[in-house]
Amino acid sequence: MQELNREEIEKVLNEKVRPDMALHGGNIRVEKLEDRILYVRMTGQCSGCPSADLTMENIVNTELKEAFPELEQVVLVTGVSDGLISQARELLNRRHCDS
Repeated sequence: MQELNREEIEKVLNEKVRPDMALHGGNIRVEKLEDRILYVRMTGQCSGCPSADLTMENIVNTELKEAFPELEQVVLVTGVSDGLISQARELLNRRHCDS
């Protein structure tokens, strides 16, 4: 069984997944790989798209599980990331201090 690593996952995403998503103005970002579970976030036009679940099932899961049978699950992360929340807090603090 092959060891899962982000570099190989990124390679498959670049070759098999991202080109299809780019046609719709979107992309996919790996959030983390933990205990054979891959957490991904859709970006661009694919973020929040009503078809995101179908894209996950028909493209992302299919391609990644075919390339990495040892991958247990691919989870779509939704909502606001901790990084974005931190950026928003920083901007609000700056505005408050500038007032």
